[in-house]
Amino acid sequence: MKAWDRIRNPSKLTRVRWLIVYCTDVILIFPLLGYYAFYLNWQQGTPPLAVLAGVAVLLAFNVLSTRPFRVAVQGGRRPTVVLALTGVLALVLLTVFVQIWAIPTWVALLAPFVRKRVTLVVALASIAVANLFVWWIGGWIISLLMLVQAVLTAICLAVVWANLALWRLTTEAHEGEEALARLAVSEERLRFARDLNDLLGQSLTDVAQRTERAERALATDREAAAAEMFEVRDLARRSLREVRAVVQNYRAIDLDEVLASVRAVLEAADVRCTVRADTGELPPETRTLLATVVREGVTNVLKHSRAERCTITIEDGVLEMSNDGVSGPTGEHAPNGLAGLAQRIRAAGGTLEAEPTADGRYRLRAAVPA
Repeated sequence: MKAWDRIRNPSKLTRVRWLIVYCTDVILIFPLLGYYAFYLNWQQGTPPLAVLAGVAVLLAFNVLSTRPFRVAVQGGRRPTVVLALTGVLALVLLTVFVQIWAIPTWVALLAPFVRKRVTLVVALASIAVANLFVWWIGGWIISLLMLVQAVLTAICLAVVWANLALWRLTTEAHEGEEALARLAVSEERLRFARDLNDLLGQSLTDVAQRTERAERALATDREAAAAEMFEVRDLARRSLREVRAVVQNYRAIDLDEVLASVRAVLEAADVRCTVRADTGELPPETRTLLATVVREGVTNVLKHSRAERCTITIEDGVLEMSNDGVSGPTGEHAPNGLAGLAQRIRAAGGTLEAEPTADGRYRLRAAVPA
């Protein structure tokens, strides 16, 4: 079931991988010319069993040829057995059935797993061997055969090398985005840690010193010790208020920035997003809550639907998000997702509702006192 969900809702990187792999499959078209060649042989009187044997060998080559490039883009180990089998089948097609069409494809299958210099040597050697063999048995015109095989080999190698380079660039860009996101989170955590250290370091030092003085004064002057402890209590309360203020500011999120960000994210995921928001008069607490709901709602749109359209409206402290592409029944919300947000909003005197609508869309509505 999870595998089927991954097929139905693939990630952007997976979709790009599929596109690159399917574009590279163009190199598998050239061996298909062999079927037409076998048909011509049959028309010219070649025994049917010989034709069927050749077709079976070519079919086996075609099936096995779909594997190596997929292994290459997935970062797997070199499929030595598959490459060896396809090489033997290509050699059989050449020497037994005088078919050159599989050789350029086999050279391209080898390209992702060896150096370019080795690939070029193998390509030139394959052209030379095929032409010498055909010349030896007295087949095609040698110059025409060399030209055809050279062109097909160049096309196959160009396709494989270009798509491999494109895949490397794609994976590097994807890894760079993830690294930037992790770096941003780490920097934010470091900033928060520095703020807490600056805030609590001196306060805790003062608490420790005053407690030590109170302990020394306790045996000789109880009133002085009590005064010191009152000072410790007031200092602890003041430090607690400062910590709460820092945490509150840390949680604060700019609503307008979040709206602009989620719109860009949705459109990058091919989801048309319409935003109509009147946020100018909202207090900071309301803006933070609505920004959190918007961010969580967009996350759910991308993870749990195949949406093509999404609408976000904010008016008088009421947020409504709706999207199409709802796939499957909706269950209860996770405690750290919308359910947790609903508790926060209820604590602030608001309400949060999330449910599918009759027209097949999904609606998220959050009302926060404005």
